[in-house]
Amino acid sequence: TALGVIRRAHEAGKKVHVFVDETRPRLQGARLTTWELQQLGIPHTLIVDGAAAHIMREEVIDLCLVGCDRIAANGDTANKIGTYNLACVAQVHGIPLYVVGPTSTVDLNIASGEQIEIEERSGDEVNWVGDNRITPEGVIAANPAFDVTPAALIRGIITEKGIARPPYTESLRRLMRG
Repeated sequence: TALGVIRRAHEAGKKVHVFVDETRPRLQGARLTTWELQQLGIPHTLIVDGAAAHIMREEVIDLCLVGCDRIAANGDTANKIGTYNLACVAQVHGIPLYVVGPTSTVDLNIASGEQIEIEERSGDEVNWVGDNRITPEGVIAANPAFDVTPAALIRGIITEKGIARPPYTESLRRLMRG
């Protein structure tokens, strides 16, 4: 969904260069996002997840766009693990962070992100890359699939119905009413 916003900017003639996190441990950014950007002809650079802070400090980054899987009534959002890290680093560097998601991810029955259950996936996804074990036998790996980004770190939530801005308890309700 966030890629749709990037594609629109690119098609409108805006100078776009995307830094793509690899998105460990499943590597969706490396495998999927880079492929989509290539197909669209959008310039991009793949980075390891741990390089995001360095890149935000050293490069000219205008904004940070992330997707989401769920949005609470107060604007807290759940997304792939590592999104909260990006939001914190973007805040430190004065880079606005926007969440992009369809209104189907907005759940006004959930007051805050504290009520969003975080899936814990198999540690094998961390201990193995494909058929290759990368950790010693017996290593226990924590593997939360998602994290919650507090609304206070989010400049706006972009949906197909418009952009919600703080205070989200009001703007999300207005947006959902149409």
